[in-house]
Amino acid sequence: MIQPDIPFNEINRLEVLCGLRILDTPAEERFDRLTRMAKHMFNVPIALVTLVDENRQWFKSCIGLEATEASRDISFCGHTILDSEVLVVPSASSDHRFIDNPFVIDVPNVEFYAGYPLVVGGYRLGTLCIADNRIRDFDDQDIAALKDLAATVEQELSALQMATHDELTGILNRRGFISLAQNSLNLSVRDGVTCTLVYLDLDDFKLINDNFGHEVGDKILHSFAAFLNRSFRDSDIVARLAGDEFVLLLNNASQQDAQKIMVNFKQSLLDHLQQSEMRCNVSFSMGFVEFNLNKHSSIDLLLSEADQQMYVCKGAKR
Repeated sequence: MIQPDIPFNEINRLEVLCGLRILDTPAEERFDRLTRMAKHMFNVPIALVTLVDENRQWFKSCIGLEATEASRDISFCGHTILDSEVLVVPSASSDHRFIDNPFVIDVPNVEFYAGYPLVVGGYRLGTLCIADNRIRDFDDQDIAALKDLAATVEQELSALQMATHDELTGILNRRGFISLAQNSLNLSVRDGVTCTLVYLDLDDFKLINDNFGHEVGDKILHSFAAFLNRSFRDSDIVARLAGDEFVLLLNNASQQDAQKIMVNFKQSLLDHLQQSEMRCNVSFSMGFVEFNLNKHSSIDLLLSEADQQMYVCKGAKR
C-alpha cells in the first residue's frame, strides 16, 4: 500500500476546509440526495461525499458504510485530491497503491473505486466517490456523469461558503457566526465548560477611510481578519459582523482567560504590523462577556451585552 502524498498547497487547503465549518456536522439532504443518485446511477453499494482533513477523511454523506470517517493514510480519496481529474481504480487488489489496503483486504472489500475531486475556492477539499466489491470498467460516459454530479456537490459547498462567509475577508459573517456559535453554546452547556465572547471594534476606522481611501480600508479589514483568524484555535469561532466590527467566541475559556488571551493577541498584532508593509496604526476596543445560561438564552443576547461592554471600553479611550 502507498500512502497518499500531501498536496503542495496543504496549509491553505486546510484553511479553506476549516473555514467552511462543515466538518463533523449532521447529515444534510442536499448532499444525501446526491450520493443516492450516484448509487442508483452507477449501481454501486457505496457512494460518499468525503472531505479530506489533516489526518482523516470525513464523510459528509455516506451510503454503504457504517463508519463516519477513516484515516487519511489509507484513504483512496487522499490520492484523488492530488489531481484535478477523476481517479479510477478498476481493480484495487491488482493496484500496487491499494493491494494491501485495509479497505481492500477487509470489509467492505473495495475492488473498484472512482472519485472526482471537489474544488472550492480553488482547492481540492474532498471527493464525490463510488466503490464496489467487484472489478468494473468505467468509460468516458461514466466519468462525465460522475463529474456532473460532483459539480452539483461543489455548488452546494460553494453556496454554503457564500451564505455564511464575509465576501471581503473570507471569514464567517454574522449569519455563519450565529449558527455555529449557538451550536457551540449548546455543547458548552452539555459538557459543562465555559466560553467567552469578545466583541471587537476597530478604533477610528472612519478616519482611515477618509485619509487613505476605502481601498486601503478594505485591505486593512482583510489583513486584520486574516491575522485574527489564524491567531486562534480551530475550536474558537471568528467572524466579521459588519463594517469594522469583529467577534470571537473563545471555547473553554473564562472571561479572565479571554482577557489574558487578548493581551497576547494585541502584542502579536503590534509585532505583525511593525513587520508588515502596512503603515496605518490599527487598534481596537473590546467587550468581554462570559456565557451564563441563566442570563443568555440566545447568542443574540450575548452579542448585545458584549457590544455594550465594547462601547464602554471605547468611551474610556476618549
